[in-house]
Amino acid sequence: MSLPHAILTALLEKPSSGLELTRRFDRSIGYFWSATHQQIYRELGKLEESGLIRALPSEVPARGRRKEYEVLPEGRRELCRWVERREDPKVGRDPLPLRLRAAGVVGLRNLVPELARHRDLHLARLREYEEFERRDFPGGALTEQQRVQLLVLRGGIDMERGWVSWLTRAVDELGGG
Repeated sequence: MSLPHAILTALLEKPSSGLELTRRFDRSIGYFWSATHQQIYRELGKLEESGLIRALPSEVPARGRRKEYEVLPEGRRELCRWVERREDPKVGRDPLPLRLRAAGVVGLRNLVPELARHRDLHLARLREYEEFERRDFPGGALTEQQRVQLLVLRGGIDMERGWVSWLTRAVDELGGG
């Protein structure tokens, strides 16, 4: 249910074509809610059919041009309903903790180097997020939208720190030091 809401959010931030939207997902929203380009285009069609978004009028003939989409009032109302909805936390679905638990049954095999690789990937992502914070939020007064974006970014930083800490402990305790 969240992909349509991620798309509505992105389009409210800035009307975009499908291609621009997929690029924005790759650069920002995709860090915490991933979707393939095909999923995004399919969802754009469903949102348009549902009357939540529309393609902006264009002077260029429809064939061969990119449609640029904007959110309609009903789309904004739907996003507001979704934001206000009460929802319980979701269980994470990363397979790595399950793989580690399985290793407790079948043996570690080559899992420790894989844990170290994941730690390094999370550390790289953590550094990337910290750089985003330095670059995009150097200090000073922030708008409400910027404060919310910073909170989301800091949530990502905290999650990556948690992964790095847990994976470092796992590698150290399982002898991969």
